Amino acid sequence: MTIQFTAFRWAPPFAQGWVRDLRVRWALEEAGLPYEVILIDGDTEGYRQWQPFGQVPAYRDDEVEMFESGAIVLRLAAKSEALAPRDEAGLARVSTWIFAALNSIEPQAQNLVQLDGFYAGEAWTEGRRPSAQANLDARLTSLSKALGDKDYLEGRFTAGDILMATVLRELEACGALKTFPNLDAYRARCLARPAFAKALEDQLQTFRENEPASA
Repeated sequence: MTIQFTAFRWAPPFAQGWVRDLRVRWALEEAGLPYEVILIDGDTEGYRQWQPFGQVPAYRDDEVEMFESGAIVLRLAAKSEALAPRDEAGLARVSTWIFAALNSIEPQAQNLVQLDGFYAGEAWTEGRRPSAQANLDARLTSLSKALGDKDYLEGRFTAGDILMATVLRELEACGALKTFPNLDAYRARCLARPAFAKALEDQLQTFRENEPASA
């Protein structure tokens, strides 16, 4: 069975290029695994039998059905040496970085992104933003020290870098990486990979092809 995952047929412009199926597309392109994209038009009761929250991506192969982009990328890492070493210790390290991106960095990143993006100009954000910035900076400082002068988190590119780079990408607009030049260079290095460019273009092309007449 060819690997299948779901993606939205169309998304509003502010979300285009950011929908989470991008992570799965990138991983599959890096691994060179064949896949089929199942386009959905939105949240339906039938789809919730596969993805309980009505989100994308959901995933299936000849052994499993699952959801959540981090879990899916971890599944793919176990299938491909391009995404993780084959030894148990190496795969464990990659798994740890996947969870670190999603649990240690992304929540703090999202706190700041939402303040600047969705609530910009509202009076209450003035008191909230300094603490959000400080919490994010603390996590980024730790990440910066862990990365050091390496090209990638484990020295070589892995699935952990896919998750971490997509999280750091969310910080481009607010400039949070300006004081962490090694992280900014790391983000750019990861996003310069041909597999990311292919994944991003494929997602955007789908949205272009299915743009509603009223959009």
